[in-house]
Amino acid sequence: MPKHILLFFFLCGGCLAGWWSSNITQAQPAQSKNDTAILLKPARLFDGEQIREGLAVLIRNDKIQTVAPLAEIQIPADAKFMELPNATLLPGLIEMHSHVLLHPYSETPWNDQVAREHLSLRVARATNHLRNTLLAGFTTIRDLGTEGADYADVGLKQAIEQGIIVGPRMLVTTRAIVATGSYAPKGYATEWNVPQGAEEADGENLIRIVRSQIGKGADWIKVYADYRWAKGKAAPTFSLEELKLIVETAKSANIPVAAHASTVEGMRRATLAGVETIEHGDEGTPEVFKLMKERGVALCPTLSVGNQTRKPEMMKAALAAGVIIAAGSDVGVFAHGDNVRELEAMVKVGMTSLEVLRSATSVNARVLHLGEQIGFVKAGWRADVIAVEGDPTREVSALRKVKFVMKNGIPFKGAE
Repeated sequence: MPKHILLFFFLCGGCLAGWWSSNITQAQPAQSKNDTAILLKPARLFDGEQIREGLAVLIRNDKIQTVAPLAEIQIPADAKFMELPNATLLPGLIEMHSHVLLHPYSETPWNDQVAREHLSLRVARATNHLRNTLLAGFTTIRDLGTEGADYADVGLKQAIEQGIIVGPRMLVTTRAIVATGSYAPKGYATEWNVPQGAEEADGENLIRIVRSQIGKGADWIKVYADYRWAKGKAAPTFSLEELKLIVETAKSANIPVAAHASTVEGMRRATLAGVETIEHGDEGTPEVFKLMKERGVALCPTLSVGNQTRKPEMMKAALAAGVIIAAGSDVGVFAHGDNVRELEAMVKVGMTSLEVLRSATSVNARVLHLGEQIGFVKAGWRADVIAVEGDPTREVSALRKVKFVMKNGIPFKGAE
């Protein structure tokens, strides 16, 4: 390489440290589009499918412009250069099952969060949850229900898009849909009509509720295909016909449906109805996973929560059947920003670190119908990239060592 180019990199590298530090400390809500070209030189690159070496990544505005060996890249005169020694560059991680309006139940029980915490308090707390999530390397989340906080997820999403607060890209489901009498809070005198943590609906009324949620900003519809009834044991809630009505109504507006389902019958009905993801799946069997595989339904196993004695057996059956595994944790039950614990749990039940990384990037992007925008480090894709110390394709816990985070070409965390 010519000496004058090496000198350029050396000088710009020093300049970048100050520039990058300034951008991190000023990663305030007022940030707008970044028009500076940025050249990233990691030790290795995970592109969403495989690990690659000897590549650099040029970013301009909110897009990845070039992924190629350094000598083949036409470097703009205004480019900022950043060396990332011993670091892996990879797509921003995607969280498929989040509840940003919840905080750990060890702090406050779910019933009290839903019934006793002011909406304004929950929204204020959620802004910190969103920041923590982004700085942990998760640049996109699918939030699966506001749990009694009405349509606050829509407002939070808009606040991020408008640069008012800092957070990941959000896809929201708003209130979620439950069968009358099946959800919570419970335990009140029968003469009281207690506001629920989701929206109750039945029969033909489901059409109106689905349309209403879409009209108010839902990117996905979430339905509870089963839940714990009064006696505490999970059982199916909606009939197959009702679930089909939900899916058909949503799909007519090009909105996909996710189903909470932990029982075999709840999973079977949801799959036959045409949902795109099943959340939890604790009691899943080889037979129901075979059906999911045939119908192209993804499983979001939320290994971080639920029946920990049943989960490993369930995952073994799902993997054997070849079901699409989407990485999602049910974060909110535990602390936001600790989302990597789900990816570590996926390795413990038999997935390789490489398979888990694909699940949390390219697989999740495809499930979200965003596979041509995010989830990969490719020219033309959005500049959602993170760097971690070490090689997460060998040891997934390396994802806890986040060195920098960029979303839409804007840096929010980096080497100072």
